[in-house]
Amino acid sequence: MKEELIEARGKVVKLLPNASFRVMLENGSEMIAYTSGKVRKNKIRILAGDEVLVQITPYDPDRGRVVLRYKKEHNATNKYPDPDSNNPNKDA
Repeated sequence: MKEELIEARGKVVKLLPNASFRVMLENGSEMIAYTSGKVRKNKIRILAGDEVLVQITPYDPDRGRVVLRYKKEHNATNKYPDPDSNNPNKDA
């Protein structure tokens, strides 16, 4: 029988050795989390300041597993403009 996992959203505070992270959860508690196999297999880079989803087992609430990194929303302008847009340097 598989135990029920608790999922919580948090922010990576510090990178630790062996693909571990110190994560601050939304409720204010801090824990150590490691990357799940799926995240490691797909080579998803997790850096300090990233928002992540952590699975926590009820048996040890001080450790968890990072299963998802949320995409950062940024309002920066596009570095690579659309090639079909009106470009004054484009030959017509």
